Parts: sequence; C-alpha cells; structure tokens
Amino acid sequence: MAELGRTVHFVTDRLYSPPASAGICLAMTQAQYLSGRMLLAMPGMGDPRFARAAIALYVHDENGAFGVGVGHLRSGVSLHELMRELDIDPGVAPDCPIHDGGPVEPGRGFVLHSPDWDSEDTLMAPPLGGLSASLDILRAIAEGHGPAKWMVALGYAGWVPGQLDMEMRHHGWYAAEGRSGVLFDHPAERRWEAAWRAEGIDPALLASETGRA
Repeated sequence: MAELGRTVHFVTDRLYSPPASAGICLAMTQAQYLSGRMLLAMPGMGDPRFARAAIALYVHDENGAFGVGVGHLRSGVSLHELMRELDIDPGVAPDCPIHDGGPVEPGRGFVLHSPDWDSEDTLMAPPLGGLSASLDILRAIAEGHGPAKWMVALGYAGWVPGQLDMEMRHHGWYAAEGRSGVLFDHPAERRWEAAWRAEGIDPALLASETGRA
C-alpha cells in the first residue's frame, strides 16, 4: 500500500477557482454551457491520460470548465487510509477505492454525492448531484449521517476559457446527459460504456477519427 505522506488535502474555501485565461474566450450563449453533463472521451482523442475517461462536469461557464473523473480508480489508496491520513476515524464508513479525479492537483480531495446532503461549500450541478471538498462531509460519512450515495476522488480536470469547446470540436469529448444512475449505480470501470449506452450509442461502433474531406 502506498504511503500518502499527508499529500492529500480537502479544503474549506471555494471548491474551484477558474484558471487564468490562456487566450480569448470563445463566445457562448448560456444554453451552450454544459455544467451537469458527463464528458466522455472519444476514441482516439490523443491524450492517453484520458483514455475511456468519464468526467462529471460541475462547472462550465465563461471562466472555463471544471470536472472530476469517475471512470478510473487511484491505485494504492483506500478510503479508510485516506481518512486516517486526515485524522478522521472511519467509523461506519465502508472502506472503498478512491477515484482518479484527474491530473490537476492530484492530492486534492472531492466527494461526489447525491443532493440529499448540503453545506456552505457544496457545489450543486443537477442532475449529477453535489460536489463537496470540506472535511465535514467525510466526518458525516464516518458518523453515518452523510449523503445516501457518494464517492471520493483525488484530483480534477480543468480547462481555461474556450479550451473545452475547442477540444470538443476536434473529436476530443462528447457531452452526454448527466445521469445520477450512471454516476452512482455503476462501478468505475463500467461508467464510460454505461454512459454511452444510456445515450443510445454502442461505444464499439465509434470511429477513432473524424472524417476528412
């Protein structure tokens, strides 16, 4: 089991601060923002870090985009180990794997959960549910009065203004409907495929490249 060495941290301030712009923001209408959807990596997108990635997208606006990966697990760490590293008695919390939330700030923790639990720091993105990053939710889970459904992730994926939209136009991502059933009722290794099938698409039939004229 890998030692965490107190590299894991939850925060009590804002969940997300948009990254500084690296260019001109592409003009978008409110209807085009994708908060609350599930981003699915297209086959052949070119970045091995996101192969078969499923990302719960919690923020997408003029400041950029922010999501947490739910399609892969972080090796070498479990919930009980993480809680003890944070000086929290696991209590009644079941021990379970931790999700690999993304390549940005890989030691930063998040809890994705059903909307029946809320706090000042919780970010709600219907229909996916809530995202919390304070120690309060971990303590609530340990004490048996946390949300009905939840999962823990370390790290996240972030995009500067216009970046995600550009990647989507270049065969990088597909924005599926955000379905809580896909998020909470399937194991990590099946969420990517389950999300495609919920869209009525067989992922085995997807082309790995866009057509060229």
